[in-house]
Amino acid sequence: MILVAVAYALIGIVFGVLGWRLAAWVASAAVAAAHIGYEHYQLDSPPRPTALHAAGAVALGAFGLALAANVHWLFAETRGPRPPLLALPVWPVITAIPAFLAALAAAAALARFSRRA
Repeated sequence: MILVAVAYALIGIVFGVLGWRLAAWVASAAVAAAHIGYEHYQLDSPPRPTALHAAGAVALGAFGLALAANVHWLFAETRGPRPPLLALPVWPVITAIPAFLAALAAAAALARFSRRA
């Protein structure tokens, strides 16, 4: 989960610097699919723990991005009036909830339609 969270944060930072927002979404979706597939096929996890692990990785990745936004604010030549401190608790929550629901649906579909089931 930590490795996937680091991947999400790096994708957000690197693609953000390059201005490739759509590519960041595609890369993040690929990481999410690989994570859910790994949990299902390699670890044989049921749908709920798979979704919790996926959502946890997304939340940690979002926290990493929020942390990077605050560090960027510190070192930016022109910065806003306040640091984006609210992003630290908010970004993980607003990304983890939809990630949990999407991962739960994907993991449940894998469990239902997988040949191993």
